[in-house]
Amino acid sequence: MRKKFITFFAVVVTLFIGACKDQANPPTATQASASPVSINAIQAEAKGFSVGVPMSARTVYVFFDPQCPHCTALWEAAKPLKNQIRFLWIPVGILNPSSTAQGATILATSDPEVAMDTHEASMRANAGGISATRDIDIQKAAVNQNTQLLTRFGFASIPTIVTTHAQTGATITHEGSMETALLASFLGLQLPAASSAAAATVKP
Repeated sequence: MRKKFITFFAVVVTLFIGACKDQANPPTATQASASPVSINAIQAEAKGFSVGVPMSARTVYVFFDPQCPHCTALWEAAKPLKNQIRFLWIPVGILNPSSTAQGATILATSDPEVAMDTHEASMRANAGGISATRDIDIQKAAVNQNTQLLTRFGFASIPTIVTTHAQTGATITHEGSMETALLASFLGLQLPAASSAAAATVKP
């Protein structure tokens, strides 16, 4: 069993080398042969933590690796929008061994949003993120399952966003990070006034 998992992990790492992106990659052969992206499958199989509006009619599913700097950027970009929609942040373990342990630690805490803030602050400071805690085997198994689900869908970059279109209800996806304004546009949300003002002051 351990040999099979090591083999699976090696394949995943090979597929995702360089896959921590701030924008989407072009389609690959792996994506072409992957299982269709299914929100029902994510709801049934993925383990994450909620941020934002609990009873929102729509949920934004975000696959992220705790060691991914572009995932850190997306975490910050999503903050101004969390009063309009529910985000479910789903940790995966792809980039290095710390990814799974840190993702599991965040899931195991009583307040994952606070733990994520602490972790991402450490990542921005180039301090490596939060330290893994003990007795998180159940959460590690959940992170491994999340990783398998992401791979099964054939995604080639992290972070990866899966949600439904604001008007049509169709499943839409995006691979890579986005700034707040682009994220709001993609999700069909209003850009908060403070974010709009900040964007207006940025010179091209």
